[in-house]
Amino acid sequence: MDRMIYTAMTGASASMHRQQVLANNLANASTPGFRAELSTFRAVPVRGDGASTRVFALEATAGHSETPGAISQTGRDLDVAARGNAYFAVQGLDGTEAYTRAGALEVNTDGTLVNAQGLPMLSDGGPLVVPPNATLGIGEDGSVTARVGNQPPQVLGRLKLVTPDADNRLQRSEDGLFRGPQGTALPADTQARMQSGALEGSNVNPIEAMVGMIAVARQFEVQMRMLQNGEKNDQTASRLLSLNG
Repeated sequence: MDRMIYTAMTGASASMHRQQVLANNLANASTPGFRAELSTFRAVPVRGDGASTRVFALEATAGHSETPGAISQTGRDLDVAARGNAYFAVQGLDGTEAYTRAGALEVNTDGTLVNAQGLPMLSDGGPLVVPPNATLGIGEDGSVTARVGNQPPQVLGRLKLVTPDADNRLQRSEDGLFRGPQGTALPADTQARMQSGALEGSNVNPIEAMVGMIAVARQFEVQMRMLQNGEKNDQTASRLLSLNG
């Protein structure tokens, strides 16, 4: 009896976790540069004396989808979209280097080039400081130039772009940014390119996310019915034992 109850219970718990992942994806369907989270079920045998036949269901986050989002033209000079599998480097709130696909940039009151969340954009030499009243331009290779009045353009630096590979996979952190293995910084990819005057949208498929949420809700109902059937079977067995007792 306990095998049925605990298996159904862990299955229901895993379904709830998947529902949370899908709901978060759907909520970010219009967030620029958002990468959809992937999740998967897995069965884990319970170890221990007398429990070798018990199997628990667990929900694990398998990573994120690397499918590129749709590129929309904005015409804004400080909107950039990374091409291919490249990521922009930013400085997280904890001071470590992190990565994002969101490229809506702006200049804060301190003159630092930041992203939409106010995090400094990193170059090969650290955060970029923009001169007052300067007009910025961003090239395909990430080079940032500033022009003040009629003066010649001044190169401020080059935005750091990284391209993860099989040996350097990115992992999503709790703050929504991506980081390298064990939080290590990835080397700059000098071959990476970006597109200015455009933004990459979220790669979440809203219809797919909604269908997944409906399927998970039905799966949760099945797990609940299994728990109810297990309770009924337990009550029936107790009555039969009391009659024979």
